[in-house]
Amino acid sequence: QMYRKKIYSLVLGTNNQGKVREIKKLLPKNIILETPKNLNIKSPLENGISFLDNSLIKAKYFSKKTNKVCLSDDSGLEIDILKKKPGIYSARWAGPKSNFEVAIKKVYKELEKKSVTWNKNIKCRFICALTIYWPNKKFFQSKGVVEGIISRKPKGRNGFGYDPIFIPNGHKVTFGQMTFAKKSKIDHRYKAFKKIKKFF
Repeated sequence: QMYRKKIYSLVLGTNNQGKVREIKKLLPKNIILETPKNLNIKSPLENGISFLDNSLIKAKYFSKKTNKVCLSDDSGLEIDILKKKPGIYSARWAGPKSNFEVAIKKVYKELEKKSVTWNKNIKCRFICALTIYWPNKKFFQSKGVVEGIISRKPKGRNGFGYDPIFIPNGHKVTFGQMTFAKKSKIDHRYKAFKKIKKFF
């Protein structure tokens, strides 16, 4: 019966303002949204071993703290030649100030260590795991994946995080060079979101 009741208000379980902006655009306009930032709640320790784990940790935590339905997102970039790193540590590579220029430099440094040749595609993917958590402890999870390659250098100022170095398969430009309208029709977050749309 929990699926029949549409969700009209929720807490977005993230302190990442880039994610807040993008999830807001995916959700219906009439939804009342609160964020941990405006409720002054710090983020929990994310000690899961997968995106789905960490997404659930956040959703459960913020739902318990607020006694509201919570939607949380855990996402990141996996690079095959780096043994799928940064992976679930994607945000941590950006450091305590969430500086993704630092994280991007680290990616290129790690690739350099592997002495990659740029005439071969450096395969990678963005993964997004979403969790909706209800105060009655029920939850629903979905996952979205978009495959791509690493750009030779960062390009574009749109999006956030690792967007400037990710070129999705079948495209010539990075997520950082795409408009949100274009990116949001093919990206990992949209693919995960399509599977939970029925709740809104």
